[in-house]
Amino acid sequence: MGQVSITIRGRQYQIACDDGQEANLARLGRYLDQKAEQAVPSSGSVSEPLLLVMVALLVADELSDTTAALDAAQGAAQHQVETARAAAEQAAATAIDGVSERIERIAARLAGT
Repeated sequence: MGQVSITIRGRQYQIACDDGQEANLARLGRYLDQKAEQAVPSSGSVSEPLLLVMVALLVADELSDTTAALDAAQGAAQHQVETARAAAEQAAATAIDGVSERIERIAARLAGT
């Protein structure tokens, strides 16, 4: 089992993690430290529990915005797929109609001879 020391606002925390996850956990710790630094100037001096709640809310807000953007992108992509499918079906139907007309003309000529 791995262990990582992360620092948030100058205070170190020892966090256990699965082996191989140390670098990722350290990166996440730096991210949380940045969020804590962003939260402090706007709120002044706050207790550690309140600061951690504020950081959690900032991260949750980012996650919510990202989820909404992803949902919108998936909706737009689905719309594009449906539009492309409809266009392909229309093109196939037009091609089939053209082939059908040619076959009928050939059949008519053969029947007339």
